Amino acid sequence: MKRIIGIIGIIGVFTLLVFAAGTVSGQTIGKFVPIPAGSDTDHALTEINGTADPGQKLALIDKFSSSLGQGDMAIVADDLYVNYYITQKNYDKAFEYGDKLFALDPDNLANAVNMVRAASEKGDIDKLMAYGEKVPGILQRYKALPAPDGVEASTWQRQQNEALDSNKDNITYIEQAMFLGFYRSTNAAKRAALLTRFAQLFPDSQFANQALGVAATSYQQAQNVPKMLEVANGLLAKDPNNIGMLLLLSDYYSEKGEQLDKAEAYAKRVIVLLGAATKPEGVTDEQWQQQISLQKGLALSALGQVNIQKKDNEQAVQNFKAAGPLLKSDEGSYGRNQYRLGFALLNLKKNAEAKDAFTQSASVNSAYKALAQAKLKTFDAAAKKKT
Repeated sequence: MKRIIGIIGIIGVFTLLVFAAGTVSGQTIGKFVPIPAGSDTDHALTEINGTADPGQKLALIDKFSSSLGQGDMAIVADDLYVNYYITQKNYDKAFEYGDKLFALDPDNLANAVNMVRAASEKGDIDKLMAYGEKVPGILQRYKALPAPDGVEASTWQRQQNEALDSNKDNITYIEQAMFLGFYRSTNAAKRAALLTRFAQLFPDSQFANQALGVAATSYQQAQNVPKMLEVANGLLAKDPNNIGMLLLLSDYYSEKGEQLDKAEAYAKRVIVLLGAATKPEGVTDEQWQQQISLQKGLALSALGQVNIQKKDNEQAVQNFKAAGPLLKSDEGSYGRNQYRLGFALLNLKKNAEAKDAFTQSASVNSAYKALAQAKLKTFDAAAKKKT
């Protein structure tokens, strides 16, 4: 595949959201450790939480851990250490105590939030996945818990629903942090694998389809065509009007000369969908117009390539000419389109127009620049022979 659409083919499929990690909130999912009012533990925690000086706070946490942090209170002590070290941006120490806390309380959702936060802030995508992977299991086991002794099943069901509802923001934070962390990976193959795994872990997440869309184009960048097709076709099965995947597949099939009827149908569907598309929040009119133009241009260029494959060069020229002005914002797409246009014109024996199209292709920095220049040399050679 000489031309790779890459992520530009799905501009607008998702909008990156900005988040800020704060104090974990929500009802407890995991072991509940009661703190008796007025107890030594209560007084110690009040003193720790009221201390602003980092050195003094750590000394008080150490004192609490050694004197009171026994049994289930070790959960409280480890949680204090986790939050302290995250605040100090000492993420390795936060991981150390977070792992200790998970050993004592494997289903501690608040700890999962903190560990994901630490991994996200540190930019450690391996730990981000490792800790994020724990969350679906934590939630599944919590939902499966039987009602405690003395609690009616209906009451327990209501309490569980309330706890899950109060933790929605925490769960959304985890999903978002994972999605953005994996999206920022510079290794295309790893990015694709991480985002695909994320969508498997959180199939109902608002970010799942976006993750699969980026994964498909990332597999394309990594030249893993089988996985690209698997993910892209799978996403279209879930979301038949996903413009990014319709473009990706119409481009691939038209370029390869495979499943041309499907490629044509997908490209035409994109044009129809774009006609009814509405501008998302946070996108300027200029950005929206550029995005719509580029996506329509990609669809028209794919249609033109289908036309060439089907030996309909007249229609190919029309589609390529319509696509050209729409693609000028992306040199790679524009260079390829004009190169294709040149061949369609050559097939119609319109050599002068073909030379102009190849000249336009060679005028921009794309993967087709050298190819267009080579074609232009054949025109020069042919002209010399005539003289």
